[in-house]
Amino acid sequence: MNQSLSRRNFLSAVTAVGVTAKANPSFVSDGKPAALGGEAVRKTPFPSWPVFDQREEQAVVATLRSGKWFRGNGQNVTRFETEYARLMGAQHCLATANGTSALLSALMALNIGPGDEVIVPPYTFIASINVILARHALPVFVDTDLETFQIDARKIEAAITERTRAIMPVHLGGAAADLDAILAVAQKHKLPVIEDACQSHLAEWRNRRVGTYGAAGCYSFQASKNLNSGEGGALLTNDAELHERCFTAHNNGRGQKSAPSGFQYQSSGLNLRLGEFQAALLLAQMTRLEDFARTREANAQYLTSMLREIPGLTPARMYEGCTRNAYHLYMFRYDARQFAGLTRDGFLNALKAEGIPAASGYGELNKEPFLQNALQSRAYQTAYGKAHLAHWVERNHTPANARLCSEAVWFTQNMLLASRTEMEQIAEAIRKIRKYSSDLVTK
Repeated sequence: MNQSLSRRNFLSAVTAVGVTAKANPSFVSDGKPAALGGEAVRKTPFPSWPVFDQREEQAVVATLRSGKWFRGNGQNVTRFETEYARLMGAQHCLATANGTSALLSALMALNIGPGDEVIVPPYTFIASINVILARHALPVFVDTDLETFQIDARKIEAAITERTRAIMPVHLGGAAADLDAILAVAQKHKLPVIEDACQSHLAEWRNRRVGTYGAAGCYSFQASKNLNSGEGGALLTNDAELHERCFTAHNNGRGQKSAPSGFQYQSSGLNLRLGEFQAALLLAQMTRLEDFARTREANAQYLTSMLREIPGLTPARMYEGCTRNAYHLYMFRYDARQFAGLTRDGFLNALKAEGIPAASGYGELNKEPFLQNALQSRAYQTAYGKAHLAHWVERNHTPANARLCSEAVWFTQNMLLASRTEMEQIAEAIRKIRKYSSDLVTK
């Protein structure tokens, strides 16, 4: 798809193809997979990302010509905060430099630091852990729910200790973690919930946006995200006092409502602010966010209806309370036993040969060497002691996550902006691979 294709023409094309394409989910290609010398299902790329047109160009040029390039003298950031808060149904929005900055601002505002523990899932991007380490707090990993790819909320309470200061679930891939269970245990133990919703713009739990249930909800607008400004982030909260503390934390210790004059500061802080150019891009990108979200939803539902009929594939399940999935990722599990023992890498390579890009997803984050390096540092040894840190390894046993990391397959969100016919091509490619899986194993 041409990057400068207009929104109206793009959506018209998607709708037209989706309506006129004749689905035939039971079709099995007689041709060999491309990896065995057959013809590839696809020879053209999926829609490119990002999508932009004159709206983004005009917004950036207008900001350039204004000479007002940072939030201290421009209007784009504050306008974005107002509009994003309204869109998400939150009372307050704080724009930040990136999703990592949003999470870090929340941890700083909640005074989480050395000696504290934060409960997190092991199946997530490293930023979810880096912000905890940046505060010299200790991440405590709760195993993954294999069926949903989300944190297993049933196991959170057992991980809580007298050191626990927050629960930080990740709404992974555009779906929602089990907020009913998470909020119940958080309320019982009087713990704040920081929702990492960096991948879940417009996702909903019981018809309300994720990121608006906990003390704070954090979002990323990094280049791959469904709402994209290259780099950027936001924090939502319904707590005015917490919003002020987050603002202060992200603004080098200077508050918003009671900012002192001159170089005086209310607390320690960092420069985690969003710039006017990124805010200008976000305001333009928001104009197509809902339309694209609907396209992803429709294509994901259609793709799921086909993939669940193929033995060996298990699309990620949503919890009953997840009333909308944003589909930043389309995720499923791959069972090599149903493909004659073809390894996941072999499956991914065969898909690539068919013109279907796919990824294996995250590794076992809680077993990464950088964590042990951090725990062996003087700061952690001083704050927690050797005995507590030795016990940490035993506490962070996550067998379900280990299995998921060996079975997961991802499609990226831009693939779901293609046509209904192209969803059929994905399923067709997989059927070809399964039909000839024995030959692919011995290739």
